[in-house]
Amino acid sequence: MKGAPLTLPEVRRLDSARLTAGLDHHQRLDLAAHTDVHPPLPRSDRDGLLALAEAAGLSGRGGAGFPFARKARAALATADRTGAPPVIVVNGAEGEPASAKDKMLLARSPHLVLDGAALAAAAFGAEEIVVGVAAGSPGELSVPAALAERELPCPARTVCVPERFVSGESGALIRGINGLPVAPAPLKARAADGAEGGVRRRPTLLSNAETWAQLAIAARLGPDAYAAVGTADEPGTTLLTVNRPAAGPLVVEVPAGTRLGPVLDACGLQPGAGVLVGGYHGAWLRPQDAVDAPLSRAGLAGLGATLGAGAIVTLPDDTCPLGEIAQVAAWLAAESAGQCGPCKRGLPHAAEALALLAAAAAEPTVLEDARSALGAAQAGGACSHPDGTARFLLTALDVFAEDVEIHLTGPGCGRPARGVLPLPPAQGARLEVDWSRCTGHGLCAVLAPDLIRLGPHGYPTSTTVPVAPWQEHDARRLVSQCPALAVRLRRHG
Repeated sequence: MKGAPLTLPEVRRLDSARLTAGLDHHQRLDLAAHTDVHPPLPRSDRDGLLALAEAAGLSGRGGAGFPFARKARAALATADRTGAPPVIVVNGAEGEPASAKDKMLLARSPHLVLDGAALAAAAFGAEEIVVGVAAGSPGELSVPAALAERELPCPARTVCVPERFVSGESGALIRGINGLPVAPAPLKARAADGAEGGVRRRPTLLSNAETWAQLAIAARLGPDAYAAVGTADEPGTTLLTVNRPAAGPLVVEVPAGTRLGPVLDACGLQPGAGVLVGGYHGAWLRPQDAVDAPLSRAGLAGLGATLGAGAIVTLPDDTCPLGEIAQVAAWLAAESAGQCGPCKRGLPHAAEALALLAAAAAEPTVLEDARSALGAAQAGGACSHPDGTARFLLTALDVFAEDVEIHLTGPGCGRPARGVLPLPPAQGARLEVDWSRCTGHGLCAVLAPDLIRLGPHGYPTSTTVPVAPWQEHDARRLVSQCPALAVRLRRHG
């Protein structure tokens, strides 16, 4: 494969090797290696493939865990009604910094993902296969190289989207494929319906890379052998991304329902002060709850958590939990599409409150206001970004309640925030307030209420404010009109 060297995530497994088969001997499975490792893919017709997915209990391995067969039936019902053939979309636009499983599959075992997509395309009479990848990710090179090695039942292409958190949202990816801005649609529309939410107004069957790979595994094994591991409700294996401080992430394949404690042990980790399960739209678990937590959607739901995209991060005892959370909160607020109230107001408000709390500069009312803003953000947005962010932050405030109290009533915990929670290098812009110039005029909060909030004495509460792309117009206007010339707009990167 030509081009720049790929960064290939390291892989481990507990028990069965299905999705990770062959990766202990090969850095990347090209078509020849893939056919050596995996037996021929059986053919299937429409009814047979739907029956297989249903019997195997195959569910989406992205955030929602929606049953694959039900999603496919919805797309096919639209195709039957309209006469328009469906489009198959592989969502590999993994914008979650704590997750690398889809990147790993597309980089190291791309043909397994394409097997699943090709199986569905042939059975469902698809018009096209589209693989969405993040620009600059390993899939940008690996997927086109894999497509060039094989024949598929319909045309196939790769589409690169910006590496942003919201780029992996299904509606945002479809908009990007359609040549529109890569952001969730202002009004929710199902991809299966085609006319409003599909690729080129076609009924669209979209699943993430792991789901398509799981379909290929289920087709080769059959539903009974597929269910030989996992739980009765969630058969098969699942991929986890286990993040390690000061080291690269590990992608670990485990049977669904495996306890979290043995996974952490196998990766050389301890629960520490708390464990994040499900990534930055996931939830925090207390150490004593995390060890025995079953890694299944149903098992984690009983703990108020979610498996989400399978990203796991442990928080060591030597870092400030609130400082870590505040950094991610600011990033999540800036990563939003800025299209609805919860993202435009609620998330920045909560992020600023977390920053004040981490600095031991927050009043109790600030914390309560943040909780209220996050509660209002849930189920109120055009996509799941405010819901997931609210879950991440609200569970953090509960799990780290002792630290919250210490930061509210004293000078803080005294530990630095070491940047353990993974974030991409700083990009974009930020506003900086020069206290030596600021006179407390207050015009800044009028010109850019989504960016600047004033404290009880009329001065901005933060001296450094991340600026999302949708906020840049207001930020530039603020800089140009500040009477004291006390605000600057600086760019990262």
